Order: sequence, then C-alpha cells, then structure tokens
Amino acid sequence: MFVQSALLALSATLAAAVTPLEVDGNFFVNAVTKTRFQMVGVDYQPGGSAGFDGHSDPLSDPEICLRDATIMQVLGVNTVRIYNINPDLNHDECVSIFNAAGMYLVLDVNTPVVAQHITSDEPWKSYYSQYSNHTFAMVEAFKDYPNVLAFFSGNEIIDQMGPAGTVPPYIRAVTRDLKNYIAKHSSRQIPVGYSAADVRDVLMDTFNYLQCSDPEDPGDMSRSDIFALNSYSWCGAATFTSSGYDGVVKNFTGSSVPVFFSEYGCNTPSPRIFTEVPAIYGAEFTSVMSGGLVYQYTQEENNYGLVQLYDNGSVTLLGDFYTLRDQYAKLDFTTLQSVKASTGTTPKPPVCDSKLIVHSEFSTNFTLPVPPPGTQDIIDNGVSPKPVGKLVTLGDLTVKQTVKNSDGTTVTGLALKALAADQSNRKLHVYFILT
Repeated sequence: MFVQSALLALSATLAAAVTPLEVDGNFFVNAVTKTRFQMVGVDYQPGGSAGFDGHSDPLSDPEICLRDATIMQVLGVNTVRIYNINPDLNHDECVSIFNAAGMYLVLDVNTPVVAQHITSDEPWKSYYSQYSNHTFAMVEAFKDYPNVLAFFSGNEIIDQMGPAGTVPPYIRAVTRDLKNYIAKHSSRQIPVGYSAADVRDVLMDTFNYLQCSDPEDPGDMSRSDIFALNSYSWCGAATFTSSGYDGVVKNFTGSSVPVFFSEYGCNTPSPRIFTEVPAIYGAEFTSVMSGGLVYQYTQEENNYGLVQLYDNGSVTLLGDFYTLRDQYAKLDFTTLQSVKASTGTTPKPPVCDSKLIVHSEFSTNFTLPVPPPGTQDIIDNGVSPKPVGKLVTLGDLTVKQTVKNSDGTTVTGLALKALAADQSNRKLHVYFILT
C-alpha cells in the first residue's frame, strides 16, 4: 500500500517535451537514442464509451488529468490509450501533464457519436466527408504534441465474418486518408494503424490485409504503420503455451510493422494477478512485440478497473492496482527500454494478394473506395475551423483529490514528478515508500 510520500510539487513547471517516437521497421524507436520502445501502458476512458457525450473527454479536465497521471506515474506507466475524444475541446493542459509525467498517448480517431465512426454493417453509409472531417480534426488537434505516439483508424470493426467481407477496404481507406492528411499538415510523421479483435477466424487475415503492400505503389498510404490486438487469452495462472502466447509470437514473427497489445488483462480470477506481465516483457516476446496496454484504468460495470472513481473526484486503489504494480516492480525498466534498434534487414511487407487471405468469407478486394466528395479538398486545405494544440507551462503539481488505499487509508503528499525532456516514465513507484 501507499504510505506518506516526501515528494513536493514545483510551483511552476515548464513543459519539457518528451522525445517523439518513430517507427523503424517492426519496432518503435526513440528518435534521438535509436533505442527500442516498449509500451508499458493502460487504457483510459473514465465512464466508458457510454459516458462520452462530446461535452468533455478524458483530456479536457486538468485537475482530473493530474490526479490520474500521477497515479499512473507511480504505477510505472509510459503509454496511455484514449478511445473517445472531442477534437474541438482544449487539451493543452492535460496533454502537457501526461507529457511532463513521461507518458505517450495513443488516440482513437473514432467515437460512438453518429458521423464519427465507421460502422461494421454497410460501412459505405458511414464513410462520408463529415466523418473524414472529424478524423482530420483529431489530427489537427493533436499533431503538435510531441508525446502523441499514434492514431487508431479503427477498433474491432472486424470482429466476425460478416464485417470481414465488406469492412477491410474501408479501414485501409480511412488509414490512407489520415496518412495523407498527416503528410500534408504535420511537421512529423505520426503512425496510423488498427486495433483488432483477437478472434481466431479473422485476426490473421485482418493483419495480412492491413499490412500488405501494393507492388505498384511503394509509398502506398493505405498500408497500416502499426498493428495492435485486444487480447484476453492469458487468464489467471496460465502459461506461455496454455494462453496461446506462443502462437502470438509465431504469428507475428517477421511482421513488417510494430505489433503490440492495445488491450490485455483477463479479469478471471478477480482480483487479477497479471502473471502475463513477465511474459509480455520477456526476451521471447520483446523480440517480436512492443509491449501492451492493460484494460483498463477505471472500474466500470465490466469489472476491469485498477481504480474506483467517485463523483466527488476521490479515488480508491483496487486490488488489481497492487497486483499490477507488483508485477511491474519485477521488471528492469532501464534494460527494457535501452535495447538498440536492429541494424539488420527490415522485414518487407507481403504483396497484397488474395493468397494472403485464408478464410473464404474474408475480403480479398484490394481496390479501395475513393475519398468521399469534398474529402480531398479538406486534405489539401485543412479542416476549418482548425483546432490547435501546444504544450503549456504547468502550475502546482500536487494532487488535490483524496486518494485512498484499498484498506481505506489516505495517500498523502501525492504529486506528479515532472521529468526531463529526454525521459519517459520508468518505474516511478520507487519514489514512494511502499509497505
């Protein structure tokens, strides 16, 4: 449990920027040190998808962001995925807080709101210029923050064989449009990819369809830069074999793009024991994969939470928080994040061909829909009005809300530790006395 900490918050903290990450072959690398980056992360959507109404989002309330980023920093998190965001809100303070904490952001461009997502049923009806404008606004709102790691063009849209027959070309089309917009309007390349359902019948066909390359177009912008999967196959005291993790390594060895878990953490038994953590960050896995994000930070009806949030802003740390913390504590973060990127040959993507697809009902159509009317104009000229994001100077970094251990004792002196510009968060729970 936490007991009193001696950390003090700075009265004013300049927002020193983390070093942006790049895709180098099938790994993320630090743009300066050229070392591989392993995600040690959580999924963050307080209230769940049902709680998103567009009036606020997880990056719009600085006091809440400071509270949660501090708790995540203590846990040892370096990457946070956020599913539902309104690009028209101001996110400067929240993103600056996560940046100061040494955390990168992976952002979904879709929301449950009408005209803000591609539907799995008749996707052509949801692919139109109003939708494209929303996704481009997401890029505009976040492209200038150095700790934005990647965008997801879709999440589990292909989750069964029905959508597998019609949706894949639309995912590649959305990816193409986003990458073209980034190339036109961003000062740096930000990866775009897909978060897939770990469904046996469609997973590897989805992976092959999205990572393959058009031989006649070496710069094919519809090809995913990254690939992620939401996997809950390791439950309780499973093993590398019984969980199917050996199959994950086998399936993704030789990938031409970085692959990671965008969700993991089976919640049976409960509280979770997270024995998959040593495997995910062990040598066999890290030679192929780039870490993962635990589902999820907040306790919702589905019972996957690390913390319980209350309407008055207070927080209680749950049993899953402690077991995950203890598993992270066993990792050698410094060694994990200091592996040099390989200087060997980068795996080449497979050529797009129907032979890549195994299941007879999965799409083999690699002719993509053209951008909806008006979309190319937005790509050329930018969205209007154009949201702008920038890092800002932060004030007091002391957490104001009450945070309690699971036994009801109060955590005191809780404050964010602002890191230097060249640091990502590594095992920062050592700054707190633990019993």
